[in-house]
Amino acid sequence: MIELRTPAEIEQMRPAGRFVAEVLATLREETKVGTNLLALDRRAHDMIRRAGAESCYIDYHPSFGASPFGKVICTSINDAVLHGLPFDYALRDGDLVTLDFAASVDGWVADSAVSFVVGTPRDEDLALIDTTERALDAAIAAATVGNRIGDISAAIAAVARGEGLSINTDFGGHGVGRIMHGDPHVPNDGRPGRGFPLKPGLVIAIEPWFLQTTDELITDPDGWTLRSADGSRGAHSEHTIAITEDGPIVLTDRAGL
Repeated sequence: MIELRTPAEIEQMRPAGRFVAEVLATLREETKVGTNLLALDRRAHDMIRRAGAESCYIDYHPSFGASPFGKVICTSINDAVLHGLPFDYALRDGDLVTLDFAASVDGWVADSAVSFVVGTPRDEDLALIDTTERALDAAIAAATVGNRIGDISAAIAAVARGEGLSINTDFGGHGVGRIMHGDPHVPNDGRPGRGFPLKPGLVIAIEPWFLQTTDELITDPDGWTLRSADGSRGAHSEHTIAITEDGPIVLTDRAGL
């Protein structure tokens, strides 16, 4: 069921968005060559505990997961792009890192993701990250009252196709509120003017993610981590936004943090 939030409820969601943004900004700043993925998870767990927040991931067990996730942040490295389960791995020079984090504050959820390179970057990795970020910006610009979900999806796809990338629609954006994953589904490809109409009070996570040379995924033996089928690298950008009469509000904005 698609739920619309009142202006007062959107205000109540701001602390969750700010907390998620702060955690990602902090972890991005602290993540260096040599940082262990398990240390990142511990750091995020500590920030959750200190804030009195709740993890959306640790007990999460959807149909596509082999077991409860068991960690509080997704860490996807290089050819992994989604649902990366943290493990004992020290980051190496040039690794492409995606951190995806969701948490609940006072019963309201926010969800966001960021990709970046530690150490010496490859030009093609920076270009892929930039494409996801531009696609996210275009999608947010399309998230206005009177448009439809298809307009958001088409905006994402236009940026991706402009860079010659193919698009996987198995995983995409989603409604956000009292739970992390709700209706509507927001695919990364679609037709303008189609789908659910965007109304004031709709809160969604928009999350373009792309792989360099494929749109096919394979699942790691851990039952969670999704990698490109051909070994090419992936990047992922995500924000939780609220649609209002005055335009979209980016609840997980990291600007200035």
